Amino acid sequence: MRALLWMLVMLMSACDGVVFAIRLGNNENNPQMAAASLRDGSRPTRRAVFALGSFWRAEAVFGCLPGVVGTQVGYSGGSKQNPDYRSIGDHAESVEVEYDPTVIRYEQLLDIFWSSHDPTQLFGQGPDVGEQYRSIIFTQSDEEAALAVVSRKREQAKLVDTQVTTEIEALEMFYPAEFEHQKFEMKRRPILVQLLGDSTEEDNTKSTAAARLNGYAAGMCSPSFQKLIDNKLNLYLKYKPKMQELF
Repeated sequence: MRALLWMLVMLMSACDGVVFAIRLGNNENNPQMAAASLRDGSRPTRRAVFALGSFWRAEAVFGCLPGVVGTQVGYSGGSKQNPDYRSIGDHAESVEVEYDPTVIRYEQLLDIFWSSHDPTQLFGQGPDVGEQYRSIIFTQSDEEAALAVVSRKREQAKLVDTQVTTEIEALEMFYPAEFEHQKFEMKRRPILVQLLGDSTEEDNTKSTAAARLNGYAAGMCSPSFQKLIDNKLNLYLKYKPKMQELF
């Protein structure tokens, strides 16, 4: 049985730049998965902000993209200071995407933005209706603004009788949302949170692994990554009872 324990502790897999390990941490009784962050300090990252409907789903859309090292939801585009979920004011629900520009380009993030919602819908997305669900690209440089304009023209050219309603605005402020809204899709499946070990809410907001698992929970990851996590879950569930016998 001890041999089994050490075999599980040493078992590691990697996919899309995130390393997962089954481990025992801080004298916990159950095996858990740990994840190494992509942030190694060797390459600078950038941040992009988009509004494309409910930020719960929007965060999941970007979480599994290679080159994305972090996501968090928040509020942007309005004048109200320090908004929150119950008092959002004139802001839009938004997602901030931290990414490595040497792996994924801003133009590719724009492609994901356009393909992940209906940019012709006014005042909402799908069943979610309201100003807070409007479509916006928030830019942080002249280069981003120019790329956003080009991409919007391209999207409009695809449509004959429908108008793209997406706004393009210079980002003034991104207010992070409350922890309860971060990685919302992942939190709907508590076993995925267990795989992150004893990480805090703040850790998970910044974690590359949590971003990946959030995308996985929403079915937004590549088939290979979905399969990897499926296998890890099966392994965890298979050996959890046997691990508990050791303590």
